[in-house]
Amino acid sequence: MTSKTDQENVDEITKCPDCKSTHLKRDYDHAEIVCADCGLVLEENIVDTGPEWRAFDMQQENALARAGPPMSTTLPDKGLSTEISPTNRDYYGRSISNRNQSMLFRMRKWQRRARASKSAERNMAVAMREMQAVATNLKLPRRIQETAAFIYRRAIQEQSLSGRAIEMVACAALYAACRQEGVPRTLTEISRHSRYSRKEISRTYQVMVKALKMHSMPPLPEDYLPRICSKLELTPKVEGAARDLLRAAQDVPLTNSVPISLAAAAVYIASIVNNERRKQKDVARAADLTEVTIRSRYKEMAQFLNIDIHI
Repeated sequence: MTSKTDQENVDEITKCPDCKSTHLKRDYDHAEIVCADCGLVLEENIVDTGPEWRAFDMQQENALARAGPPMSTTLPDKGLSTEISPTNRDYYGRSISNRNQSMLFRMRKWQRRARASKSAERNMAVAMREMQAVATNLKLPRRIQETAAFIYRRAIQEQSLSGRAIEMVACAALYAACRQEGVPRTLTEISRHSRYSRKEISRTYQVMVKALKMHSMPPLPEDYLPRICSKLELTPKVEGAARDLLRAAQDVPLTNSVPISLAAAAVYIASIVNNERRKQKDVARAADLTEVTIRSRYKEMAQFLNIDIHI
């Protein structure tokens, strides 16, 4: 039997000592690690950490697999506890008798209570539900929810955030995750899908950044271009032209430096230049801004870049 130390030594083999090649092949059929360039056997009798069974299609794999889903920080218990299926059918798909259904109902009830027996666990469940609801409405990817849940778990351990509403801290963690993962979302968008104002979420986010010592770069105007152009159904040519305008306007002293307003102004100018004109009202709705902001930003940008815009 291979010990844990031997397994760690096998994992540390990354280069052939003979030809210095890093192109190594793990041959589990012969339990060897072989250099693919010179053919030197670096290790033998290695342990195959995969399953001991074989499956030739997805149906066989699902029938033979015994492991559960991976851990997830978006679940209050990280997905490690047992969950009783809500369907009244057994493993083979047969209906369960009425007598056993009442027993299963009681088991599900006590299972739910056991999973959230402490106040901290119940609060975690409330935060995860709020985070998932806002993320679903904003169509955020799964990795954003995982990062937000990890940030929230760190945040609740800080005394500086105690006393604040659970849902408010969850929304602030979701905004922090968007900043860290480079997925541009504004505080206004997050507050629209929660019951807290933009100012409340912003204050909680600022306290969270100081408490956790987080460092995240502010979003760039270019990050908002794909989303705005997609909502306006513009061609990639317009998006590329808007990106060129933003590069040219990097050193322009504009009045408002809000990234999304600069992106919306560049999209509006690019749509006119490329004969795919969109109304200021439509651009403002796509960027979640006012028409006055669009009008002010595009006039400043066009003036400094010497672009003639005919409305």
